[in-house]
Amino acid sequence: MLDWIQVDPRDNVATLLQDAPMGQGVGDGRLVATQDVPRGHKIALAPIPAGEAVIKFGFPIGCATTDIAPGQHVHSHNLATALTGDHAYRRDPVPLPSTSPCSHMFQGYLRADGRVATRNEVWVLPTVGCVARTATRIAAAGALRHAGRLDGIHAFHHPFGCSQLGDDLDDTRRILAALADHPNAAGVLLVGLGCEENQLTDLLAAIPAGRRNVIRHVAAQAAEDEIAQGGALLDELVEMAATAQRTAVPLSKLVLGVKCGGSDGLSGLTANPVVGRVTDMVTGSGGATILTEIPEIFGAEQILMNRATDDAVFGDTVDLVNGFKRYFLDHGQPVSENPSPGNVAGGITTLEEKSLGAVQKGGHAPLTDVIRYGQRTTKAGLTLLEAPGNDAVSATALTAAGATMILFTTGRGTPLGFPVPTVKIASNSVLAERKARWIDFDAGQALEHGVDGTADALLDTMMRIASGEPTCAERNDEREIAIWKRGVTL
Repeated sequence: MLDWIQVDPRDNVATLLQDAPMGQGVGDGRLVATQDVPRGHKIALAPIPAGEAVIKFGFPIGCATTDIAPGQHVHSHNLATALTGDHAYRRDPVPLPSTSPCSHMFQGYLRADGRVATRNEVWVLPTVGCVARTATRIAAAGALRHAGRLDGIHAFHHPFGCSQLGDDLDDTRRILAALADHPNAAGVLLVGLGCEENQLTDLLAAIPAGRRNVIRHVAAQAAEDEIAQGGALLDELVEMAATAQRTAVPLSKLVLGVKCGGSDGLSGLTANPVVGRVTDMVTGSGGATILTEIPEIFGAEQILMNRATDDAVFGDTVDLVNGFKRYFLDHGQPVSENPSPGNVAGGITTLEEKSLGAVQKGGHAPLTDVIRYGQRTTKAGLTLLEAPGNDAVSATALTAAGATMILFTTGRGTPLGFPVPTVKIASNSVLAERKARWIDFDAGQALEHGVDGTADALLDTMMRIASGEPTCAERNDEREIAIWKRGVTL
């Protein structure tokens, strides 16, 4: 017999945990697969007439486009989304579970403003793409000079900062200013050109005044030798940063960003629920978790809205979701233009199915705040952040919002890393074994050991990483940022 998971008793489909060849008995033996069904894909448990809802996670994930018989493969050939555009939502508060604080501690860097960092680094940020390589050269030379003195010296290049207007330019400046304010950056060197739209003076003004003592800047057009001058300023920052030492701090000092990328049919059954349990531990201890990827909650947004702590948070969530749907529609695109080809190959059929799995990363935590792209989180509990689903753009936005660690769940795998420690969590053990150089934690073990026990193991891994153990992405020198560009280019 082959194993499956029926997530909710109301579901009329189940997810297979291994391939089911045609004619093979499935699950408890009451079904026979009437066609080949791959691992992670859905199989019908009962007759589903054309036009009727397909139910998974206890919620509709779309409508059957043809009659589906028990034992049939349920996927893109017979299931379609039911999502539409703007929606009128009603607040229907649900009771929020009480969570006991966790006693876990980690060794972090306590900053003067009370925030706690998981890394002690110097970051080099270019104001404009024209000096991105200049920034990289300054950082690389500095890393050689100061090897072993800090957790790292890194440049984060991007192609923007010029030929931008209005809100688009403001967004670029806002995200760079937020990165410059990050606690993991004990010092920041800004590298400007001189003639760009994103002027150094404007960027400096966007950084909180209390941070400017750890900010240095060089304008390449004005400098005699921008590499030498930038290197000298970087040396100053290193001398200041090198005095920091790790100290024991509680879990409440962690700001967690949660993200999924390259999901498969098991992501919503293993990795995302495991991360959701960790979210509950962090927020229940007085910490903060940030959830983003707004287009990847379409179809499941009501679950989050019902956990809003007050009418204002509920209203802000409605505005954010409907505004993002309007963003799609204004560009002539359907709101359901998701999942990706990799998601589909892994067994996810509709955006509703993907979203119902994705929102589980938020656990059952109260939704305490909604912030816009480039803003910083300020409240404990679960914060919803405006950003698209793109891995690099959303993970950069999580970092800029203040996340000092990102939990990144995946069923397909990716080597990509971001400015803060990014913990790659596999939804299945096959991926964890095959891509051990990418994957930090195997959430596939939840199928054997349960979600709660696996979450405890993940939290232990997180505490080691927060205390300095490098992630796979850090060992592989995978660190990138990406900025969300929404306007015209001059």
